[in-house]
Amino acid sequence: MTSVWPPRDVLGETSLGTSAPDWTAAPERSNRFALRLMAWIAVRLGRRAARLVLHPITLYFLAFSPAQRRHSARYLARALGRAPTLADRYRHFHAFASTVLDRIYFVRGEMHEFDLRVTGTDLMDATLAEGRGAFMLGAHIGSFEALHAVGESRPGMRVAMVMYPDNARLIHGVLQSVAPQFKLSIIPIGRPGSTLAIRDWLDGGGLAGLLGDRFLPSDPARAGSVALPFLGTTARFSDGPLRLAQLLRRRVIFMVGLYRGGRRYDVRFEELADFRARVDDAGERERLVQQALAAYVARLEALVHEAPYNWFNFHDFWSEG
Repeated sequence: MTSVWPPRDVLGETSLGTSAPDWTAAPERSNRFALRLMAWIAVRLGRRAARLVLHPITLYFLAFSPAQRRHSARYLARALGRAPTLADRYRHFHAFASTVLDRIYFVRGEMHEFDLRVTGTDLMDATLAEGRGAFMLGAHIGSFEALHAVGESRPGMRVAMVMYPDNARLIHGVLQSVAPQFKLSIIPIGRPGSTLAIRDWLDGGGLAGLLGDRFLPSDPARAGSVALPFLGTTARFSDGPLRLAQLLRRRVIFMVGLYRGGRRYDVRFEELADFRARVDDAGERERLVQQALAAYVARLEALVHEAPYNWFNFHDFWSEG
């Protein structure tokens, strides 16, 4: 690993200066009026009434989102091991709509609406007590807001998401309107100074959350993507977050908030890698990064088999288009 700071290629900063990659440039598949209407129903009429409205919304997007429908079917065929039925596709879209709705209640602190089952709290407590911060690596599976809600109940747990903020600006604006006290800390990725901001946040004892199931298709070599077996074929995953965690000598915690239907969420924190010890040998450092990446992909694969309707990558993940 280079000792020069910042490692600009680790998170793809230099590859994003002129053109955005495919999924980062995709507009939100919704509109302001629909989101605000849904938020109004959720706040004024309650979760039970709002969940009834999810059915026509799910049918609408299932009928009028051909690209997302196609990508969903390709993914479900691999996750289920069979051709997905119309009911399978509906469940996939409905699960996504359900987690979007529940964001409203999570950010408003209305925890009585949910049955949260949390594992790994001892790991989180030990990490917070250390005071050096850590990376929290997840995926587009389940609900990040469920994780955020758990953090709100733990003193000193500050999480900043490392992400492209523009393609989620609309939903964040709606959440802010229904929960003015809600503030999601974001460290924008792909801009000068991103890695410095991450380092400073960690040094202050904060947790840096990243979702590792997307790589930068515009420049896979510089973005550090690696082809690994996943759901019966190969897929590309970025090792950039793990390389950064190793450079900064931090622990990496796998995080997930699975939606179990109804009001149930299963929140898990598990140690994925521990890079806190100094390793001088370059070959050993590389082995540890690749070992951690393989472990991440194995966890993700196990989760999509366990809860196949929870993975919300409605884009051309395998570059088949």
